[in-house]
Parts: sequence; C-alpha cells; structure tokens
Amino acid sequence: MLVIVTENVPARLRGRLAVWFLEVRAGVYVGKYSTKVREMLWKQVEEGLDEGNAILLWNTDNESGFDISTLGSNRRIPYEMNGMKLVSFLPTSSDSKSK
Repeated sequence: MLVIVTENVPARLRGRLAVWFLEVRAGVYVGKYSTKVREMLWKQVEEGLDEGNAILLWNTDNESGFDISTLGSNRRIPYEMNGMKLVSFLPTSSDSKSK
C-alpha cells in the first residue's frame, strides 16, 4: 500500500494524484502500486510541490513494516534508530524564542 499526504500543494498536483489514488481526506492519497510506479509518482510530486510538503509511506520488509520519504519543509523529520523509523519534531519558532 502507498500513502501520500500533502500540505499546501498546487491544485494541479492534487488533481494529478487524484487520477492515481483514492483521496480519502483532503491531501491524503491511498493506493497500491509497484515500486516502479511509486518512484514515478513520487518524482511527479517532487516536480509539482512548489512551496508545499509531502510524505510518502509504503509497505516494505523491515522491522516497522513500512518506509518513509519526505519532500519540502515540515516540523516532522523522519529518522532511523536501531532499524526503526521514528519521527522527530523540530521546535516551532515560538519555542526557540522562549528559550
């Protein structure tokens, strides 16, 4: 299974993704495709992203059962620790000002 979540992306990219995926919520796309198609679709997201951001999740044979790829600026940053995918949060600008 593939899941792509987008934020603040152009309507043309949302329309392109809606051709290939089921949009279950605004900006959340779900489908099931091969690795080759996944890579082609992710390249289209990368080319059409503009100022937005996106995350791609897909099934794979690892401890977590999935892998993650991101594009664009976001507070949530995936990282790997002992073979597990985790998500770190960057501080908000107000957090850094208060310290």
